[in-house]
Amino acid sequence: MNLQTKLFQTGSFNFKLSHIIIIGVLVLAFSTSFLIRYQPAQYGNELNEFDPFFNFRATEYIVENGLTEYFEWHDDKSWYPLGRDVSATSQVLLHVTTATTYEIFGGTLPLYDFTILFPAIIGSLTVVVIFLLVRLFAGTTAGLFASLLFAVSLPIIVRGTLGWFKSEPLGIFYGILGLYLFLSGIKSENKKIAALKLISGGVILSFAVTSWGGSQFFILPIGLFILAVPFVRKDHKFLVWSIPLFVVTFFITLLMFERPGKDFLFGLGGFTLIIPSIFLLACTFIQKISKDKNKLRNGLFLLFSIILIGSSVLILNIESNFLPLPTFRYLNAINPFLSTTSPLVDSVAEHSTTNLKMSFLFHSVWLIFSGIGVWILLSKKIPQTKIFDHNDMRIFVLILGVSGVYVSSVFIRLEVFASISLIVISSICLSILTKEIFKIDFSGKKNYLFKISYIGIILFLFITPLVIPSNINWLSVADEPPIILTGATSYGPSNDWLEALDWIKMNTPEDAKIASWWDYGYWITALSDRTTFIDNATLGTWQIQKMANIFFNNPNASFNLLEEWGADYVVIYVAGNKIPGDYLGEPIYLLGGGGDESKLIWMLKISQNPIDIQGNDISSSSATTFLPLTQFLNQDAITPTDYFWNETLLGKLIPFKLVGYYDVDTELSYDIWSPGRLPVSIIDIKYDSDEDPFQLVYTSPSFNEKLNKPFTTVFVYKINHNYIVEN
Repeated sequence: MNLQTKLFQTGSFNFKLSHIIIIGVLVLAFSTSFLIRYQPAQYGNELNEFDPFFNFRATEYIVENGLTEYFEWHDDKSWYPLGRDVSATSQVLLHVTTATTYEIFGGTLPLYDFTILFPAIIGSLTVVVIFLLVRLFAGTTAGLFASLLFAVSLPIIVRGTLGWFKSEPLGIFYGILGLYLFLSGIKSENKKIAALKLISGGVILSFAVTSWGGSQFFILPIGLFILAVPFVRKDHKFLVWSIPLFVVTFFITLLMFERPGKDFLFGLGGFTLIIPSIFLLACTFIQKISKDKNKLRNGLFLLFSIILIGSSVLILNIESNFLPLPTFRYLNAINPFLSTTSPLVDSVAEHSTTNLKMSFLFHSVWLIFSGIGVWILLSKKIPQTKIFDHNDMRIFVLILGVSGVYVSSVFIRLEVFASISLIVISSICLSILTKEIFKIDFSGKKNYLFKISYIGIILFLFITPLVIPSNINWLSVADEPPIILTGATSYGPSNDWLEALDWIKMNTPEDAKIASWWDYGYWITALSDRTTFIDNATLGTWQIQKMANIFFNNPNASFNLLEEWGADYVVIYVAGNKIPGDYLGEPIYLLGGGGDESKLIWMLKISQNPIDIQGNDISSSSATTFLPLTQFLNQDAITPTDYFWNETLLGKLIPFKLVGYYDVDTELSYDIWSPGRLPVSIIDIKYDSDEDPFQLVYTSPSFNEKLNKPFTTVFVYKINHNYIVEN
């Protein structure tokens, strides 16, 4: 079959059989990606995780009020009493892009439903963008392999499923598209087309950074590439205007937005592009005036000088901070060991450090193909292919691979960059291997069986991680209910949070201010339309620390702090199991299912920060004392002590009483904790009247279940403003 067979002509374009195959593979990749991402729909049509609820609320504000009002919006319902400057603290392009596409394509679909679909659609459309990028390096076959690998990549899928209305899916889409336009412009032989692509690349890449802070990763390989390109390309006249054109366009567009804006330009992120661009111009000039035999030496000398000066400036900046530094999370991407210094960062599950087991789960056989791909890229013995005709593209692929794997070693959430890097290299490897295999010519049946066997092996390796192991394969991992239905526990879905949030909206005053742990702030503001003190934006770290201090302080002191803060209600969340048996006729429970009772160690570590109620650092004060963690938790750092239950506000708000410990191995009960013994509790509501400082006014449905089964219960306490603390 001749793939170049002409099917029909449209204008000057000849539509060939090969185009049908390309379209078919891309449709297959898109459909596969979307169906995997769509799996959570079976549990309910809800946004997933925490941040998407704020992003929905911000997008809704644009749709209802327009862009002008959005950029002037100071949100008084979050981070009370300071509020939040939304456009200065948000992924603006995520909200703007979604609002714009909703106006165009939304039709009669409710905005909430549109934002649920958006990440799955834009994430699946990225298979087309990565096809374009990889085709630029190694041709159409490699691009098609890349689209298929991207469609099923676990790290990318799990951060872009149905309802995952966070910044990663759009940021990755814009980031890869920006890379494609930049590199396509660099590769273009037509100067006008090159200029258009470079300008478009600068604009789109700035959109990526404004959509997702993590997209700053795409700047790193570009900066390193600019440092390398004078040594691998001879057309320096083209480089001296094309690279600055891209960089200037990127910065001008970026400065149109408050975040990251000028902080990025005049910080380490901006210098990642500025310094290489200056080096490019200087290196071009030096090589121009140097003798042929000295050009490489002089260029390398300048490069090493730049590296030495840059390293010195970075070290000095750490001490003096004369350049704006990125936030802690981005510094952590540079130095993986920083995470253990911040309990707040360390407490977030997606900030866990990657290990070898997780890396293999995420990337599986891609690791094998990428290893072969690196060897191919470095080898001079492989027959010439499209990629080897362009050394600068080969250099970029290697830079992308190394930087992607390095950055991903920090956080699990950054494994998406390792995945992108490995997909690019693996697809190039598969493309070259396939071409070389099909060049081999055996006679007759032997030739047929050999090539069919190769296809079977590739399909087997491709499909294996999708279905093996049966309990944690690439398909099953994406088959998870939205977190608002599970409360981030390991239990099955329930409507506890949805009903609790609806109760708050319908039964509390519109100006009520709700105190809770930071996980639930976005849910309360978005679905209950009530004012909160802290949420997942972590804008005021001291306020999160203050909430932790309130939970672990004695109830009277905590009551005073909440009164001074202006709180009207306190919300807590408890998960556990109602188990067979009883204690003096009362049903018994095992707590620790993933609610607030399971976050005690992190709350404690965060609460140990020396701040006062205004957020001032009082670490030098001699009056600053903190009880040891062992005062609150036993040696396993999980099981609460009697002191926690009897002397802290959170212990009092959790409506259970510890009655003993159970040893699973011996099936005996004990009064004293020791390693391996599980705490057993019964219901004990400490605050249930209007004479108490706090009054339990709502419990979500699962608390009242009579069957022996898990419960995930939201408790709402009203603060008694008339209560007087006795001295």
